Amino acid sequence: MFIIMNSLAAFFGKGSSSFTTKRKERVMAIDKEKLSGAESLRKTRTYGKFRCHNPSCMGRLQPTAGAKQVKCPECGLEFRVHWIRPDFPRIRGPVWEVNREIAEEELSKKLKEKEGK
Repeated sequence: MFIIMNSLAAFFGKGSSSFTTKRKERVMAIDKEKLSGAESLRKTRTYGKFRCHNPSCMGRLQPTAGAKQVKCPECGLEFRVHWIRPDFPRIRGPVWEVNREIAEEELSKKLKEKEGK
């Protein structure tokens, strides 16, 4: 590697030490701008929020602190919430009664549309 760098430096008319020094400075400047994987993920992390588990919705849910349930503003499904820490909620599961009612309403609408055609 060193031989190749010396031959390139000789080709461009520079001493090997100035060539390697400039190369290192340029590389260091580029590396300072890059972020590690963990650092880039930290910028997009949203504590206190999670996404709706309805695959056709995926809306953002932000429950109030200490709430036991949260309702999706997009699709209306409700979920039970567990608090890992006072500022860190997680979904425990759906509220079956509410979600079943919504699913039955949607099914009846689709059946009526199908019968009307």
